[in-house]
Amino acid sequence: MATTDIFMPALSSTMTEGKIVEWLKQPGDKVARGESVLVVESDKADMDVESFQDGYLAAVLMPAGSTAPVGETIGLIVETEAEIADAQANAPSAPAAALASAPAPAPTPAAVQAPAPTPAPAPVAAPAPSVPVVNDGRIVASPRAKKLASQMGVDLATVRGSGPHGRIQAEDVEQASGQPISVPRVAEGTAPAASSAGAAAAAAPAAPAGNSFGRPGETVAFNTLQGAVNKNMEASLAVPCFRVGYTITTDKLDAFYKQVKPKGVTMTALLAKAVAVTLARHPQVNAATTAAGMAYPADVNVAVAVAMEDGGLITPVLRNADRTDLYEMSRQWGDLVKRSRSKQLQPEEYSTGTFTLSNLGMFGVDRFDAILPPGTGAILAVAASRPTVVANKDGSIAVKRQMQVNLTADHRVIYGADGAAFLKDLADLIENRPESLAL
Repeated sequence: MATTDIFMPALSSTMTEGKIVEWLKQPGDKVARGESVLVVESDKADMDVESFQDGYLAAVLMPAGSTAPVGETIGLIVETEAEIADAQANAPSAPAAALASAPAPAPTPAAVQAPAPTPAPAPVAAPAPSVPVVNDGRIVASPRAKKLASQMGVDLATVRGSGPHGRIQAEDVEQASGQPISVPRVAEGTAPAASSAGAAAAAAPAAPAGNSFGRPGETVAFNTLQGAVNKNMEASLAVPCFRVGYTITTDKLDAFYKQVKPKGVTMTALLAKAVAVTLARHPQVNAATTAAGMAYPADVNVAVAVAMEDGGLITPVLRNADRTDLYEMSRQWGDLVKRSRSKQLQPEEYSTGTFTLSNLGMFGVDRFDAILPPGTGAILAVAASRPTVVANKDGSIAVKRQMQVNLTADHRVIYGADGAAFLKDLADLIENRPESLAL
């Protein structure tokens, strides 16, 4: 009897365990090579696990909702239908209860024995169907889409899915209901960091204030994403960091932003572009500490911190940001944010940043310090821009818009002079030549 184990795949370089979100196939179902078999929630995203051979799913050893370490056997595939019974009889006894065809909680597209971290191409792989995809009588939808449909009274059978393999996403339910749903708070901000206090307040969520994951008196367990963030933050405590701040006048940036905003440019793209162009001139600030020494990346990849609705942070990456056209970068960012909401980012889209940008300006924050993400050398915290009374060089008084930026850097690879020179050049670019970012 030829039996193939389905292992918990390593979907990213930092993943040590994964949660089974959904089995798209049940014991006895036929599977084709490359066909999605289950969905695994890694530390940052929900990923498809695909079969590497034709055959039949003989046994599910770990049911949906279970968590298993990377490399653990979670299911069995056999070549012929006649081998299913033998495979089930010889399957490990501990998870025997999982051999039954238990209904899976919430569908999502999936990936069996996938090598890390090169999963199937992202959402563009499959066009949205005119009717929802049904798997063995079950409509394929993300967990959040199902919850949202229940709350809004939307029949999923009438919803058109736009996700991978036609899976219904939360935004599909929103569109079908005609009711807006809350957008994840993006530490980058779709509202400009250089916006007025009134606009900043308007961009912030109305209610509830802050992230609300539980009710008063409850104790809520960390989810997978929150757990991954916690581990990263604890790792950051071992890094000898220093912090340096700079005040930047944003009058010209504000004026330029008003010109390009109608063309689809976001303030996030504008800030990321400014940071990337400056980083290209300061490779030391783009470097990071490794076991072998100081690593200087060939590319400037700006990661932007995004706060997710269900807790935790993710950092979608704008790759080659110094060389990418500003308008194209804005389009890329919109796509990254949309897919981060449905946890459909590929590992290389959130784990390849060489520098991180965290923007709380849309909340009207005066100043803040950011925690350095592991594997990078620096992170820039951007606060709100607001009218400030300042003294000009000639001693006259004027009102100018200014924002505070604070750099947190790994002192093993970046020194104070490096950070100060970087901030000085960044300020010069924003204050005097912001229009050059569109060239």
